[in-house]
Amino acid sequence: MSIPKISEHLTRDVKITLLPVFFIMFAELLLLMGQDYISIWMHVGIILCLPVISIYYHNREITMVYQALMLLSLLRLVNISMPIFFETTLYTFIFVYAPLIIPIYIVLKAQDFHFSLRISDEMKKSWIQYSFIAVIVAIAIAQGEYAIIVVGHLIPDLSFMSLLQLSIIMIFFVGLIEEIIFRYILQTRLEQTIGIWPALLIASALFGVMHSGYGTIYEVLMTATAGLVIGYLYVRTRSLYLITMIHGLTNVFLFGIIPHLGTGLGLF
Repeated sequence: MSIPKISEHLTRDVKITLLPVFFIMFAELLLLMGQDYISIWMHVGIILCLPVISIYYHNREITMVYQALMLLSLLRLVNISMPIFFETTLYTFIFVYAPLIIPIYIVLKAQDFHFSLRISDEMKKSWIQYSFIAVIVAIAIAQGEYAIIVVGHLIPDLSFMSLLQLSIIMIFFVGLIEEIIFRYILQTRLEQTIGIWPALLIASALFGVMHSGYGTIYEVLMTATAGLVIGYLYVRTRSLYLITMIHGLTNVFLFGIIPHLGTGLGLF
């Protein structure tokens, strides 16, 4: 007699976990359709409602998923409301992502995530291998994205200083912060609630719709596919370094190298 009750409890947990996922996706699709005002208020509502639900629904695993989902809505609200401080668009990324460091730290601390500064022997051996994989995957994803959105370059040339600035911002701000949110926290916590592969699919879908600001469904589908690749590599390796480098280098190629050299990267 207890088996149906357990099954019913698990189903309820899954529904409660996925409900805010649906609302975030819907809010992002509204943004894609140009309904910015409604989208913004939906994200505000998500940030206000999830803590209240967590108070009345005592389940730490679901609460941790909610904390990760609130980071997504917070990312969107900061992104869409941040004023332009510099003519150089590249610096805007700093002002969008830097404020997220504090809430991310709070969530990591509340969820007992621990960063280790010690480099293990296994990491030393895999560093070169992961770096090589990161470059290959990043080039493939960037060329696919560039074919869809054909973005302009964020740096005036391919000089060392220009590439260094672009790399620092795209790896340590955009790449690292987004990968901590989407893979390191969200995908990990979803795994504990709904399983590894459903978590991979949902985190990747969220990663895709969070790129709705580009205004094309093809970019959403492309980034969702990229999220699947990056998320799968994270499942296999559990390496934050690898997925951060893939994400960061993808943006370096997409917003810097490819616009200057073309999709053949000057090789053809």
